[in-house]
This record gives sequence, structure tokens and C-alpha cells, in this order.
Amino acid sequence: MTVPVVSDHRAAKAPGRLSKALLGLFMKRAAIAAIEDVADGFRLVTLRGAALEGASWAPGHKIQVAMGSTFVARTYTPMDWDAAAGSTRILGYAHGGGPGSAWLRGLRVGDECELFGPRSSLDTGRATLPLAAFGDETSIGLAYALASTNRLDPMRCCFEVNDIRSASQVLARLGLQGATLVGKRGDDAHLSDLEAALGPTVAAGGSFVLTGKASTIQRLRQNLRWEGVSTARILTKAYWAPGKRGLD
Repeated sequence: MTVPVVSDHRAAKAPGRLSKALLGLFMKRAAIAAIEDVADGFRLVTLRGAALEGASWAPGHKIQVAMGSTFVARTYTPMDWDAAAGSTRILGYAHGGGPGSAWLRGLRVGDECELFGPRSSLDTGRATLPLAAFGDETSIGLAYALASTNRLDPMRCCFEVNDIRSASQVLARLGLQGATLVGKRGDDAHLSDLEAALGPTVAAGGSFVLTGKASTIQRLRQNLRWEGVSTARILTKAYWAPGKRGLD
């Protein structure tokens, strides 16, 4: 819920399982070509395979990776896609003890996996500039993809995170300069800082890409509507919500 940063909360739909028929007809086989442990909980993973060649990808697209014999899948947001080389990268965020976190922590170079996609998840092509991306650890990969395709127009980024130090290391590695990090608080008092960060893009008439935690998205979207921002300028995709699966 890219990426793309993705947490273990982003389980596949219906309900978090892929059928054998779907696996046989549409899944692509890929191998883990490289792994970089960027910071605590974050792994930058490169997947490569002939089946990934020629794929049509755009920032905001998603892939679903099968998690073993029970056909449980987890959703990830690719950071980029090299259709000629047949490779893509994801920024995985391992948080919790679910199948996605276990898969991410246990990955080794040379491991193989089955994936479905890329396919549409969030239509970022209709966003007007300037662009602002708001989210959490699961949103950093998407922010990278958006920033990489709009290098001439600096993008404002703001993320609510569990560990500011680790997230700072990730942003430095990816070259996402000037991003704002807000430490999460159990009472959600930190959300007022996220709301304050909306102001410059509201004044500039830009668009907002809100991803990550469902309740945070709802609050920020409501704040933007109060500020008179049209729905056409607000793109949203909930990647996860506490206790729920299959949001993306």
C-alpha cells in the first residue's frame, strides 16, 4: 500500500489471496537480483526476470507478490521499472510479524518469487503541478517514483513515521531532499503538523497525493476540502488500516 515503500499491512484483495488459476495465467516469475539494507526495517529490493521485460509501468502502479503455498499475496509499489532490462525495484518496510514482513526479512539474493502486475492502483498522471506527497513509511517508494519523473519541478513530501532517524537515512539514500518527517504519536497529536505542511501547496494551486494510513488520509482530505481544494486536485489511496487487510 508502493515503495515504492510498502508495509506488511498491504495485503492483496479477495481477501488477501490469489487463486491458482490467477497464478498460472497472469503471474510473472522474477528473481531477487539485489538487496540493500538501507535502514532499520527498510530493504531496497531489485527484482529481475525475462517476464518483466516490456511491461508498461507508471508511478502509482502496483505489483502483488505471492507469499508461498497458501497463495497469500502482499502489494508493493515499484519505485521504477526498466522494461528493457526486465527489472524493477521496491522499497520494503518490515513492520510487524505478518507474512509480508517475514518474506522481506528472509529474502536472499537469488531467491525467486511470483508476482502479478504492474497494474493501475493510483492514477498520478492527472495530477497538476506543483505536487505534494503525504504519507508514511509505506509511501516513500511512491514519492521517489513521482519525484524521479518530475525532476524539473521540486515536489514537497511529508511523512508520518515511527522512527525519524531510520526514515532520514532512507530519504538521504534515495535523494529525496527537503522532505518533512513527523514522528508518530499514539494520540495522533502529530497530525496537526501534517495539516500545517499542506499550506504551501494549497496556496500554489497544486495537487496532493495522499497515501498510507486510511485514517490519516481521511483527516488530511477533509482539511483540504475545508481549505477549498477541489477533489480533482486530491488523489488518495489507503494502503493500510489497523486490523484490516485488502485495502489496495
